[in-house]
Amino acid sequence: MGKAALISLVWLAFPALAWAARPPVVVELFTAQGCQACGAANDFVGDLAARKGVLPLTFSVDYWDYTGWSDTFAKAEFAERQRAYVAKLELDEPYTPQVVVDGREQAPGVQAERVEELIEEAARAPRDPPDILFIGERRVDVGSGRPPKGGAEVWLVRYDPREQLVEVKAGDNRGKRVSHRNVVREIVRLGPWRGKPTAYRIRTRAEEGLKTVLLVQGADGGRIIAAAEKP
Repeated sequence: MGKAALISLVWLAFPALAWAARPPVVVELFTAQGCQACGAANDFVGDLAARKGVLPLTFSVDYWDYTGWSDTFAKAEFAERQRAYVAKLELDEPYTPQVVVDGREQAPGVQAERVEELIEEAARAPRDPPDILFIGERRVDVGSGRPPKGGAEVWLVRYDPREQLVEVKAGDNRGKRVSHRNVVREIVRLGPWRGKPTAYRIRTRAEEGLKTVLLVQGADGGRIIAAAEKP
């Protein structure tokens, strides 16, 4: 029996575990503890965590570290993800606070009304996502569907849903307490998705307290096709 047939049998055997509902709108905030303008955007995106049908994810970038404070959550791969959006959305350069909605559109994080508009537009947009099925701790299956032009990628994201308060001790925000929510701690590319049922191996276990999300997304910072959180 081939690999595709085995995957099909799994989907038939565990239909109750498949993600069949409309996926949430993914709202990505690119922020930094050294960014003076980011506080209000952090609070706004953090409040979205309580909203049904919306998944906010906070990515801390490291290019503000030159001001004297090394962001405690920043990783180089987060800034790399933002640069992919900059290229795809034809922007001049990365900036903070920036919000990207479903990989489709972007707006400054300080423009809450504009971000709300983008969320509403994304929620109304037609969707036909592939099903996503987590199997244990080390495997996730993505079902069949129509990939975008240029192909798609599968990303594993782990984030901390708890509020994080960080006291900044240097740089432009010295003496301030910066609040974050849904802080991304890890993002890993699991592999390509070409529209056929595919199984992906998860090589590491989530740290205690972190939540796991799978994103199916157009290649090189394209639109997000599907998103599902591990039960």
